[in-house]
Amino acid sequence: MLLALDLAPRLKISMTLSTDAGARNTYALAVLRIAVGIFFLIFGQYKVFGTEFTLHGGFQFWINKFLERGVYPFMASVLRGFVLPHATAFAFLTAYGELAIGLGLLIGFWVRPACVAGLLLMVALLFSSDYPGPHAAFWQYFGASLSHSVFALCFVAFLVGRADAVWSVRSARKKSV
Repeated sequence: MLLALDLAPRLKISMTLSTDAGARNTYALAVLRIAVGIFFLIFGQYKVFGTEFTLHGGFQFWINKFLERGVYPFMASVLRGFVLPHATAFAFLTAYGELAIGLGLLIGFWVRPACVAGLLLMVALLFSSDYPGPHAAFWQYFGASLSHSVFALCFVAFLVGRADAVWSVRSARKKSV
């Protein structure tokens, strides 16, 4: 304990946050950005560093599972007619895309492009896998979409806010200049 207290001034670690609401929000957004980045690193790394998803039918398995469970009607023809015939390319795009999104968010490098890619991916997944059925109550569309809509809303928040203002490559560059 004493060692940690002794090192804190040398490392310039502050254990208190500013009372300024804007500064606290900036740090909260950075924490959320880093957490979402870690999720996407996890999602992408097993797909990139293993071959089950990309080369051995994992991607096709999930697309077919989405089609069995029900997709939004306009997406069924896209999945069958365009995605499945090019499944290996889409598998690699998904795997490396998730990894790139995760790295970008985690280190705060190219956060806006990572957020645009993440938002597009979440919207595609939402319409490909979260269809509650044609006779579902209105609220069930939102309940069915939680696994993708929450991440989509995070990406929107990162795009609207300045998610890379602290704890990022961008903020480190500003400090060095």
